[in-house]
Amino acid sequence: MTDITLKRKNNSIVEVTASGHTGYGESGEDIVCAGVSTLLQASLLGLLQVAKINVKYAVNEETGSLRFTLPQELTDEERHDADVILNTLLCGLQDFYTEYSDFINLEVI
Repeated sequence: MTDITLKRKNNSIVEVTASGHTGYGESGEDIVCAGVSTLLQASLLGLLQVAKINVKYAVNEETGSLRFTLPQELTDEERHDADVILNTLLCGLQDFYTEYSDFINLEVI
């Protein structure tokens, strides 16, 4: 089971945490885990490389965990870009959750 938590502050996502492997398929062939991982990693790359936001992040490949947190102080443009990227992430994760809720736990707080 992959546990994913998105934390909101002032109606904007400010932190994303994901851990665990979905267990949908064998290691290296788990399409659900690969899809979720791709969404998460692409969102982090978008924040870092496209929006140029100095996001703090930590990855642990052994446990299958990723956590990233946005800085508290963002310009209006950075906040807009982060909202677009992270709300797109949420849409993708919700879609996966709809189809694979036995393998993904998604919480937005």
